[in-house]
Amino acid sequence: MPTLTKETIRDYLTKPLRDRLVITPMLDYDRQVKDTAIDLRLGTDFIITQKTNFPALDPTREDEIKENIGKYQTKVTSAFHEFVILHPGQLLLGSTLEYIRIPTKLCGYVIGRSSWGRLGLIIATATFVNPDFRGCLTLELANIGEVPLVLYPGLRICQLILHTLDGEGEYASRYKYPVVKYWCQVLTCDTTAQSSKCPTRGMSYPFLPLAPLP
Repeated sequence: MPTLTKETIRDYLTKPLRDRLVITPMLDYDRQVKDTAIDLRLGTDFIITQKTNFPALDPTREDEIKENIGKYQTKVTSAFHEFVILHPGQLLLGSTLEYIRIPTKLCGYVIGRSSWGRLGLIIATATFVNPDFRGCLTLELANIGEVPLVLYPGLRICQLILHTLDGEGEYASRYKYPVVKYWCQVLTCDTTAQSSKCPTRGMSYPFLPLAPLP
């Protein structure tokens, strides 16, 4: 599968709506769109994991997950002038600032930026982005370093790399629209591992302005 280059990315950002790659807001096109990748920024919504006194989480036990997940996770929102601290060994769920729509002829994956990786930050454990995905990407942020890391909303946190498909795909599998797990999410989403019947969390398709290209 060929990787999209900077020029091809620009072409997809300006195609007719049905085939268009949507990434909004694009705050700084020249800095964010690289030769073969697109930098994405950290959003403002987080789910912080914390130490608890129960021994384990069993994702196959739905009632147990529902009862204990609130003790294990806390949802917070940080403004752009605020920050969150990610301690060594801690897991933090975040999301991209950008809302993304992947055309049916593309797929992608998310990787960390090397500048963060050298500090010990891992940005995702579920990196593949399906064709026809729509929403803000959830990031599983983990600090495997030795010192706490300060994270500010709006920072360029990860990179999206896109590939073309031989045909057309869709965001489906057993989670068919409109009740796929994470289709059209715009807020950080916690796990639905305990159930394949969990409805989409957050708002449905938001009408966000498209940033003009240079």
